[in-house]
Amino acid sequence: MDPCRRKQIRWRTTLLQQCVLLLTYVAIILEAVPIDVDKTKVKEEEKDSATVENPDTGLYYDAYLRQVIEVLETDKHFREKLQTVDIEQIKSGKLSKELDLVGHKVRTKLDELKRQEVARLRMLIKAKIDAYQDSGVDHQALLKQFRHLNHQNPHTFEVKDLDMLIKTATHDLENYDNERHEQFKEYEMIKEHERREYLKTLDEEKRHQEEAKYEDMKKKHNDHPKVNHPGSKDQLKEVWEETDGLDPNDFDPKTFFKLHDVNADGFLDEQELEALFTKELEKVYDPRNEEDDMVEMEEERLRMREHVMNEVDINKDRLVTLEEFMRATEKKEFLEPESWETLDQQQVFTEEELKEFESHIFQKEDELQKQALELQKKREELQQQQDFLQAQKQELEMAVKQMEQKKLQQGHPPSGPGGELKFQPSVSQLDGNVQNHPVSSNQPLAPGNIPVQEAAARSDHAQSHP
Repeated sequence: MDPCRRKQIRWRTTLLQQCVLLLTYVAIILEAVPIDVDKTKVKEEEKDSATVENPDTGLYYDAYLRQVIEVLETDKHFREKLQTVDIEQIKSGKLSKELDLVGHKVRTKLDELKRQEVARLRMLIKAKIDAYQDSGVDHQALLKQFRHLNHQNPHTFEVKDLDMLIKTATHDLENYDNERHEQFKEYEMIKEHERREYLKTLDEEKRHQEEAKYEDMKKKHNDHPKVNHPGSKDQLKEVWEETDGLDPNDFDPKTFFKLHDVNADGFLDEQELEALFTKELEKVYDPRNEEDDMVEMEEERLRMREHVMNEVDINKDRLVTLEEFMRATEKKEFLEPESWETLDQQQVFTEEELKEFESHIFQKEDELQKQALELQKKREELQQQQDFLQAQKQELEMAVKQMEQKKLQQGHPPSGPGGELKFQPSVSQLDGNVQNHPVSSNQPLAPGNIPVQEAAARSDHAQSHP
């Protein structure tokens, strides 16, 4: 299993069991360490695990949840009260009323956390409204993001806020598996939809070849050894023999429980249970085979764990105690279980569900195409405006050039950039300029100008030859 997913499962379970989200079990677990376990080692393991940062729960208010728990744990009265309440009292809101008795500093910190969370959610909602202003906004969906706090009072953290946070987080975490199942169903429908759409692009011969290949892959995938019923004696004995390397004739449920209680806390949690099904899953799924989908393997693992939890977890706290485990081994289902149906033997979705899903996809595609056409239309309009402005600019430049040419043809001196006249300086001006600024005989003159001496000689010649 993916290590990140293992951490997420453990963190979700911890939240459901500890403090604000079932934090009661912190004290219970510490007091219920088995006698045959070295308590000094347990404390060392707990100390080491405390330094490891817990992974994200996946909740959109995960950071807020963590911070509230950390602040509440700093209050001595609240921490002591946790040791006297059970899970149902926490869920019912009885624990929330103890907030009135916490210290002033704790309440002040909680007030600040709430103000920060409200500000964050408001910024998030504003960004979503700005992003979807053209296509419409589902305001009810946006308001659901405030389910974990009382947004009508954005300034102070009250009993109602703690109660809402507990109930919302507990509900969201407990429904994690249901959301996973829905995501998997959608994944399978997308796969089938894409396969059918691909077949439509092929000619008849290639389509028959592709369908034959698909059926052959299904047949290969279904051809696997028998899968033992999860949690049955046969399944656990196989783990005992192949994973633990022990003699199957010496199988003992109590010893098996302690062997697989990896953290020695007296419980089998969801992660420890899922690890028991690896051997069964390897019979069906191989990452090297094209016909085996690893996403389906994880869904199969989830189904196995849920089944065992439903059969063994009597108090529904998502943990299996030694007592619950031993009771399960006494049932008839443990010794004579029914055959286990794998995913390939079940229908994940119906044809009606697929058609409805495809209809939704086509509708979304149409909306995206319309948006793309509108964007293309706007782009073309902007391009036309730019072309029009460019044409006007060129016409204006051409008109200015034509006016300049007409002035030159009519004998008018051309105008400068600012409209001033351009004219040739007179001889007297040239003479004055020369006196003030002598020019070297080797220095070239501007076109149309002549030296002053030559101009004077020409004047004398004109007077002597009338």
